[in-house]
Amino acid sequence: METSIVGVGVGITDRFRSVVEEKAIRIEHLAPRAQRVDVKVTHRTYHNGRMEDETVELTVNGKGPIVRAEATDGDKFTALDLAVDKLCEQLRRAKDKRVDARNHPRGAKFEKEKGTLEGIDVEPASVEVLRALATGEVPIISAADDEEEYTPVVIRTKEFDPEWMTVEEAVDRMELVGHDFFLFVDARTDHPSVVYRRKGWDYGVISLTTQAAPAELAS
Repeated sequence: METSIVGVGVGITDRFRSVVEEKAIRIEHLAPRAQRVDVKVTHRTYHNGRMEDETVELTVNGKGPIVRAEATDGDKFTALDLAVDKLCEQLRRAKDKRVDARNHPRGAKFEKEKGTLEGIDVEPASVEVLRALATGEVPIISAADDEEEYTPVVIRTKEFDPEWMTVEEAVDRMELVGHDFFLFVDARTDHPSVVYRRKGWDYGVISLTTQAAPAELAS
């Protein structure tokens, strides 16, 4: 498996490259279909007295879904260890889930005969709710006229190509990238949807049920 290492604000030493190569063997053992692991090391310096830190991001590419993990520590070697442990745990859970899927179903289950989803909470949502959940950002709230000082919240915008998949596949992809949500297009309904973790349930799904813009926006 190939390794690619990039440093942002920090140099990459031969020792660090050697350690990455050793860790890659562990990753390859759990993900034999992986073709490349990308390692990004970012050094951050703060001006408020906070100690500098290093963030190590790992991305596994190959035949199958992309797997990601990251960790931060004052030492890049420790951050690498933490990120590798997190990545391997995600890979291990995904492997165990595939092996035990038939005898020990978890999370979402689609009953073809009934046409219903079991083990997952499905609810419709507005565009605003779906966007807020998918991005994890705070929506902008307009300032009142009598406010003298006001700084709008800056919302980061990310765009991705749509992917059609089942809810079950979306749950698996969410687990592999280590996120609390995953945005996708439901292959059964063609509705933009988000699968997410929630309290009291394994997972939840929010879907947009409309395909046409409101009349006042379309005109």
